[in-house]
Formats: sequence, C-alpha cells, structure tokens
Amino acid sequence: MRHLKEGPGWRLGYDPDADVFKGLVAGDRWAVEMTQPEFADFCRITLQLVETLQIMASELMAEERITCEQETAHIWVEVEGFPSQYSLRFILLQGRQAEGAWPATATSTLLQTIPALTLF
Repeated sequence: MRHLKEGPGWRLGYDPDADVFKGLVAGDRWAVEMTQPEFADFCRITLQLVETLQIMASELMAEERITCEQETAHIWVEVEGFPSQYSLRFILLQGRQAEGAWPATATSTLLQTIPALTLF
C-alpha cells in the first residue's frame, strides 16, 4: 500500500497506482481490498453517515442509540450507537461480497484518517 494509516483495531490504505484493488480496509483480524469505486463510496458514505449522526444528536435523549445506513451499487455502510460513540459496518454488494466492522473504540480515529488519505 502506498498510503497506509493504522491505529488500535483498524487500518486504512490507498494505492492509486494499483491495478485493481486500490483501497484497503482492515480490523484486528480481517482485511479487505477494495476497487476504486468501492473505496470511494466507502469513504464518502461513512463521512456522510457520521455527519448525519452529529446533526441528529440534538434530537436524541442521552441514552438513545441510533442506526443510520446508506448504500450504493457497490457497498452498504451502517453506523450504530450514540452520536459520540458508534460502531461502523460495511458489506460489499458486488463481486467478493465481503463484510467488515469496527467497534466504537476504533471508529473515531479511523474516521479522522479518511480525509488525510487524500483519495480523490
């Protein structure tokens, strides 16, 4: 991977020069390589869902959990939990049809890395 970032429980990578699989998403015990469209959708949707959680935070009581999901032709992504602490899960919908997830303890630093990879 040309650009690889990692933290406790997660890894994200991007290689614009790779032939097929330009993106990498991984947890402690799993890893999935993604095509450019899959990885682009993963990054965009994940950031949109987190923004939605933050917007909805003022409408929720402190003990209320929320689930938000979105999908494209390539990927389904879900965030679930509290606006300040939530898990993240995805399912690839074409080809390999892989699935992965991160616990709430890993998502905050993972999300900070997405814009830092300067993918697009």
